[in-house]
Amino acid sequence: MILAIKIFHTLVFFFLSGCIFYILYCGIANRYTRATKGAILFVILEGVILVLNGWQCPLTTLAQRLGAAQPDVASLFLPRWLADHIFGICTPLFVVSSALLLVRRVTARKSNS
Repeated sequence: MILAIKIFHTLVFFFLSGCIFYILYCGIANRYTRATKGAILFVILEGVILVLNGWQCPLTTLAQRLGAAQPDVASLFLPRWLADHIFGICTPLFVVSSALLLVRRVTARKSNS
């Protein structure tokens, strides 16, 4: 069961990372679609879930209840260094990407007025 949780945890990580990079792409390319909104909502939802769970992924909590050691389950199937620094990498990337997208949208609205 722990292996299944780690696989699912890894898939969620790649999906959410893809959302963050898609938001960055949209900011650079000046694109804003329903998919962009969806990506932003998924990342925000992840943040809300983490806050409500004391900044720990609920999948990590579940795996620990099933007997997994913290370092083992948190590593996903990623290199240890990357797993340890995921929030420090993804959070600023999301903030910068979202800010870029917002600036582009505000600038576009002003030029259309």
